[in-house]
Amino acid sequence: MASAVNPDLERERKRATFDRETLTNFLYGGAQKKQRRRYLKNAVFSDPEYQAMKSRVFCSREELYALHLQKYSIFRRIQENLNITDQEECFIIRQAIGPNEYYAIGVHGFMFIPTIQKLGTEEQKRKWLPLAENLTIIGTYAQTELGHGTFIRGLETTATYDPKTQEFVLNSPTITSMKYWPANLGKTSNYCVIMAVLNTQGKNHGLHSFMVPLRDLKTHKSLPGVEVGDLGPKFGFNENDNGFLRLHHVRIPRDHMLMRYAKVAEDGAFTVSTNEGSRLTYGTMLFVRAMIVSGTSTVLGMACTVATRYSAVRRQTEVSPGGPEAQIMDYQTQQYKLFPLIATAYAFRFTGHSIFNYYTTINANIEKGNLEDLPQLHALAAGLKAFCTSVAADGVEICRLACGGHGYSHASGLPWMYTKATVECTYEGENTVMFLQTARYLVKCYNQMKMKKSLPSSFAYITDNLSGKSDLDNKLNFDSIIEAYEHRAARLIKAAALNITFWMKAGNKVWDSTNKSSIQMVWAAKASCHLFVVKTFINLVTSANLDPKVRTALTTLCRLYAVNGMIENMGQFSQDGFLNETQINMLNGRLSALLEEVRANAVAFVDAFEYHDNELHSCLGRYDGQVYEALYKYAKSSPLNDTDVHSSFHKYLAPLKKESKL
Repeated sequence: MASAVNPDLERERKRATFDRETLTNFLYGGAQKKQRRRYLKNAVFSDPEYQAMKSRVFCSREELYALHLQKYSIFRRIQENLNITDQEECFIIRQAIGPNEYYAIGVHGFMFIPTIQKLGTEEQKRKWLPLAENLTIIGTYAQTELGHGTFIRGLETTATYDPKTQEFVLNSPTITSMKYWPANLGKTSNYCVIMAVLNTQGKNHGLHSFMVPLRDLKTHKSLPGVEVGDLGPKFGFNENDNGFLRLHHVRIPRDHMLMRYAKVAEDGAFTVSTNEGSRLTYGTMLFVRAMIVSGTSTVLGMACTVATRYSAVRRQTEVSPGGPEAQIMDYQTQQYKLFPLIATAYAFRFTGHSIFNYYTTINANIEKGNLEDLPQLHALAAGLKAFCTSVAADGVEICRLACGGHGYSHASGLPWMYTKATVECTYEGENTVMFLQTARYLVKCYNQMKMKKSLPSSFAYITDNLSGKSDLDNKLNFDSIIEAYEHRAARLIKAAALNITFWMKAGNKVWDSTNKSSIQMVWAAKASCHLFVVKTFINLVTSANLDPKVRTALTTLCRLYAVNGMIENMGQFSQDGFLNETQINMLNGRLSALLEEVRANAVAFVDAFEYHDNELHSCLGRYDGQVYEALYKYAKSSPLNDTDVHSSFHKYLAPLKKESKL
């Protein structure tokens, strides 16, 4: 029997100014898709094996790994029973099954198979893809090494061609050359796409991709010359077997090199079918980065859901002597913590859709050989990956702190959300490196602008003319907001570019000059990404087909996101006098007003994300708001409570007690 809804939470839902169901329909592509989403989630939640699963909270590392694979087997069974092939629907099922589940054999689907699709010949795809799709082979993608990560030109693993046997000899020549960190590598995968330096006919031909068997397909035992294992406990994601791999002169057939764009003939002759082959190898990574941007909204939205619902239920401190304790959401400081983050979660959701749609379009052109927009896509994907994951990780931590002492407990659900958010700041490109990659493109655009060359539409705001002043007033006109964000980004890009030029004129090499300007370059990249997110949000609330009440509510949320971003970075917006003191004071006042406007809809906004209790795994974020009952039940479920007296008492405490003179 369902629990009664906490009256404070029920009241919050009734005070909303828009229909929550209407907003949910919009977020998920219409009523039909929303219903389909609910149907798929219910297929998981009603599954007997899912319902009988052990809670992950009290599992050992070994139990977590086994539970992870059990969840994946549930996913495959439901997927096959419902005959689901659509990747978005697969993602819905995997997310519903449990925290971090979509990383179980996740690299197999997100990187291993796409790499074969992109870099394999038609013959290789016919050979490998059916085996991968039916899980005869389970693969991962190994690029990062113990000694090198983002700097892939520094990778040391070698693949040396032997024309006598028509085989490649894969080797890890140094301790730093072992592959390190790939997910699903330690115990799960039996195959691997490995990035290695190709040597043939005495020449080094750079990095290429090779299909390398790791384990026997029947016994799953590691093959001769393959030293593979699990990395051990990590800061979160302990259910995943991130691994290490050392190859000791492992031989693979010649056709195990993925040869769509580069080939090694039987005699060892090396040929390249396109000069752009090396650039095309980044396609899979760009796909993953676009996915990560989309995912930041999910984890931040979940954290906001927990903290906002809890803030409606939790009462703390008398407002007046002898009066009732106030909902902590009524405190302005709590609103300032949470409401801009709710706005950010929405902004990132729309940005994720935008960048993923852009990736899909550009990728279709890439497959046809049109690489014109690849640099722009790379700059956007790298920068937004860094920007969104950094903000999301900080945001989840703010949500945890906003929940007070209970936020520290795994019962809140927030610790696993934080570990998920923070790990994304590092994998698939460490964030500072990603910002610098974007910044180099921005500086290049600035130099092209100086030479009167046209710029891609996403970066057409870059200019030398920064003499204007803002006309932003209390109405917070969207054109004026965009102008302010464009001015900030353009000024920081110009400053970074001029700083590089200054150091080069002083006699420094290009690398040294860039390094001496790298802080300013990161500032420029962040500002450019922030601008992209703001413009995406504004474009949606002004152009999308929205219910009028939903549009009004989202417009307020959009303004809150933009105003809060300006206040948090006020120095960069006002450094050259673009904003004056009157406008700065106005923005501070409007921030307070916008928080009050969002207050009525805060719970409705997070409810619209429609994260089920089974997905949140949170006593604090329950839909019914019965927080304290849930915390009590959670505490009693601790294995330490299985016995009244723990065995360690007799082993350690009792002897100490006997020796005491008290």
